[in-house]
Amino acid sequence: MSGQYNQWTAMWAICKATLRAIFKSPQAIFFSLFFPIVLIMVFGALAGGGGKAYDIAFDAKSDTLNSIYFFIKSNALFDVNQGTEEELLDRLKKGRITAMIDVRKLPANISGAEYEIHLKTTSAGQRELPAVKEILESIINRSTASTVQNKTATISVEEIAGRRYRMIDFYLPGMLGFSLIGSAVFGVAFVFFTLRETLVLKRMFATPVRKTFIVLGESLARVMFQLSTSIVLILFGTFFYHFTLAHGFVTFLELMVLSFLGITVFMGFGFIISSVAKNQNVIPIYANLFMFPQYFLSGTFFPKGLLPQGVQSIINYLPLTALNDAMRKVSFEGMHLLGVGKEITILIVWCLLAYSILIRIFKWE
Repeated sequence: MSGQYNQWTAMWAICKATLRAIFKSPQAIFFSLFFPIVLIMVFGALAGGGGKAYDIAFDAKSDTLNSIYFFIKSNALFDVNQGTEEELLDRLKKGRITAMIDVRKLPANISGAEYEIHLKTTSAGQRELPAVKEILESIINRSTASTVQNKTATISVEEIAGRRYRMIDFYLPGMLGFSLIGSAVFGVAFVFFTLRETLVLKRMFATPVRKTFIVLGESLARVMFQLSTSIVLILFGTFFYHFTLAHGFVTFLELMVLSFLGITVFMGFGFIISSVAKNQNVIPIYANLFMFPQYFLSGTFFPKGLLPQGVQSIINYLPLTALNDAMRKVSFEGMHLLGVGKEITILIVWCLLAYSILIRIFKWE
């Protein structure tokens, strides 16, 4: 009789029952779907804040022997990027740099100015360009005040091809990561702890279903639920806020692959927490110790670039950082999965680490 028992059918039955229970849970729907949508709406309504440094770069041909160049380079509101011309142009097209600046010396009696500040930008930098021009105007006025000329420089703008960068292109991948880590860690930790404490798992052992298929059924339900919420979040951002999918449906599928990998990693830590927790009250403490630092350090709500360089070198290896970075590179910059190999490798290493620990400490009873 036991030889004829179909383990896969049993696993699917467990999966369907768990999936129904998840969709009937108001908490699961709220924190995995509704709350991220509210945050997307809030961030989507933002037009951008002040008090930031704008990323610029100097053209290799720029005249560097003048006061205009010195004032721009030393201005605290500008973060001057370094690199080869090809690297800087690539960053410009991807929206990482607002403008490339070429300070040109003009022939005598041309427009009455001695220099021209030529800005090369893309549609990706249009949101920040007015602020950059305003800062440059103040620099020109400062330079003019120390001379007898009417104006030391003029500003010209050249726009080259590039994607338009919107706030949603930063925040939606972060909200996907926020939803995935919260649902996977909290959901798995609470569910398996409850199943063990209420002796449901012990009762399941009395059935012909093998332990592995019980875990697979529960896990598959969690994966299906979280992937469905990821689909809703991406569609919501695309149709209402014009979230960028660089290669359309192909990019969408690649985001689903990254979401699946992220869920797998975070579920591993959810299983670990359910195994080490002595009672239900400590689960939120352990879960938040794992999640909260990543919420604020992994580029979920604000760019990592605002953090000190020494901190960035560490947080780049956090699982949520790798997931957020990979999703942004795939969705906006148009990279494919092979292009985010570093981030995927980091996630795989965390996955192997989590499940190697889990094998040693997981409790069935």
